[in-house]
Amino acid sequence: MRLRHKPWATEEIAKHPSIVVPNPGEYRGKWSELFGNDNPIHVEVGTGKGQFLTGMGQAHPEINYIGIEKYDSVIVSAMQRVKDAEIENVKFLNDDVNELTSFFADEEIDRIYINFTDPWPKNRHEKRRLTYKSFLAMYESVLKPQSEIHFKTDNQGLFEYSLHSFSKYGLILNNVSLDLHNSDVEGNIMTEYEEKFSNKGMRIYRCEAQYR
Repeated sequence: MRLRHKPWATEEIAKHPSIVVPNPGEYRGKWSELFGNDNPIHVEVGTGKGQFLTGMGQAHPEINYIGIEKYDSVIVSAMQRVKDAEIENVKFLNDDVNELTSFFADEEIDRIYINFTDPWPKNRHEKRRLTYKSFLAMYESVLKPQSEIHFKTDNQGLFEYSLHSFSKYGLILNNVSLDLHNSDVEGNIMTEYEEKFSNKGMRIYRCEAQYR
């Protein structure tokens, strides 16, 4: 994906600290204080333009959502979606997922979403895949025991790799779907990519991977 540079994005993001949280490390272990409640916290890594989290936030006001996206030219669109929707249970971090443990304390998160991440198809780039074992270990440290990763992709190769990676790490696979939009899964909220790919008739793969 080629990103369209928006030189004004950084300045615009800075105007909305209640949506895109500056200095998120300051809230490590204290996110419930920022949200003003003790509701579960769900995190999406690589949140893109925010269609998924905005939809989830509207559908589930009893849950707090945090999206992580390192590109300011992308997250500015997510910020605008949340602003327009006038919801308070969705926040964003304009940061890199590799810094996850700097932002969240041990067992602070209830669920992680990985949606349509870069497949990094070349073998030499395996360690960059967000379902690689080092990422799974990082997620485990911030997730509560027996929490889940919810994973969606259009890429069959990445899906097969991820199922193997989850299983090898010891996660329990639940609700594995090889064709999400022709399955009985209820309450699915689509991402921008999911909507685009499904409109082209492409198959969407999904699974839930639970830590023991």
